[in-house]
Amino acid sequence: MSNSKLTRRGLIKTGAVAGAAGLTLPTYLRADAHAGYLNAPQGDTVTLGFNVPQSGPYADEGADELRAYELAVEHLNGGGDGGMMNTFTSKALQGNGILGKKVEYVTGDTQTKSDAARASAKSMIEKDGAVMITGGSSSGVAVAVQALCQEAGVIFMAGLTHSNDTTGKDKRANGFRHFFNSYMSGAALAPVLKNAYGSDRKAYHLTADYNWGYTTEEAVKSSTEAMGWETVAAVKTPLTQTDFSSYIAPVLQSGADTLVLNHYGGNMVNSLTNAVQFGLRDKQVNGKDFQIIVPLYSRLMAKGAGANVKGIFGSTNWHWSLTDEGSKAFVQSFGTKYGFPPSQAAHTCYVQALLYADACERAGTFNPCGVVEALEGFEFDGMGNGKTLYRADDHQCFKDVLVVKGKENPTSEFDLLEIVEVTPVEQVTYAPDHPQFAGGSLGTCNPGA
Repeated sequence: MSNSKLTRRGLIKTGAVAGAAGLTLPTYLRADAHAGYLNAPQGDTVTLGFNVPQSGPYADEGADELRAYELAVEHLNGGGDGGMMNTFTSKALQGNGILGKKVEYVTGDTQTKSDAARASAKSMIEKDGAVMITGGSSSGVAVAVQALCQEAGVIFMAGLTHSNDTTGKDKRANGFRHFFNSYMSGAALAPVLKNAYGSDRKAYHLTADYNWGYTTEEAVKSSTEAMGWETVAAVKTPLTQTDFSSYIAPVLQSGADTLVLNHYGGNMVNSLTNAVQFGLRDKQVNGKDFQIIVPLYSRLMAKGAGANVKGIFGSTNWHWSLTDEGSKAFVQSFGTKYGFPPSQAAHTCYVQALLYADACERAGTFNPCGVVEALEGFEFDGMGNGKTLYRADDHQCFKDVLVVKGKENPTSEFDLLEIVEVTPVEQVTYAPDHPQFAGGSLGTCNPGA
């Protein structure tokens, strides 16, 4: 490797910097920025904390997240084929761990419960010395753990969290989200839905009763009402619900011709199954074929719901069928190791692990404040979503968004969704002070010491 470091401010020749009189270095390249932070690795290893739902309604996503993290660790430590390290536009990672330290990890079970997630993250930080926490498949969990990491003084690289709140009113300086959000789903879906179903629709929302559900409902309502749809009802459902029959029955009497399921994971599988059992997909209302929409999709959900997903539109952060070099490299690595293609949850978590490691390398430190500065405003490519920006204002990634629908004639148990639109990043970008993201402040980085 040449003696240079790629930073978000450009290419800095590290050999030349040392002798350049009067040259002002970025903060994270100054030696005085590297001191005094929590869980600074003392030996030849560094510990990361993988906090995922190993039980509860999002356990399928959690299992795939762990697989992805294990693959990322293997690649960071120089094993396997290197995966996306070969396609990532930043070339700071060497395959020798992070900053020359072998990567080790500990795991926790969030149980898809905020209190359990905070407890497991706290244990990994205080007992295991984790210098970074990552994971989760619930926005309630993400917000809770992000706040804990801010208080403790470690970096939080969010896993699967889609609520606007994560990088909106509950954003934190120590937290970063690669996954897209509710607003982006609404902005991407609305034009596709208008083209497919017209601008005269009556929608009934069933919404998971926590922050992700609320912001997804708001985003989809806002985007569809703007194109002429009417919202006739919006009903909250418990996250612990498994049988949604009592919530589906009133839809039949509401005059709605469209059901929007603001549900994820096992909740979506069960609510969609109940809706099909009630015959909604075979009905005509208001002179139109009844339609169902799932704003946030995943391959794992599609597999769980089976044939019920055929023809149903939704959005997703990434899909294994993408043909860019980064996606192909990741699918190859993951498939070789596990025997099946990765989910969007796996992709997000793998990418977040590499982005954290890369930021440490570019910053020359594990100090959270150095990592924060290295990630803020960082632009990159080669990770499966096209050109991507980690916006400094809110630590949200901005990239293209996929609109998908259930395949009518799948060729395998994994080939269940097809990409119908790659929505360009410009269409899903919003101002940092957009009303759906109002309130909250990043604050300042906390190094924990």
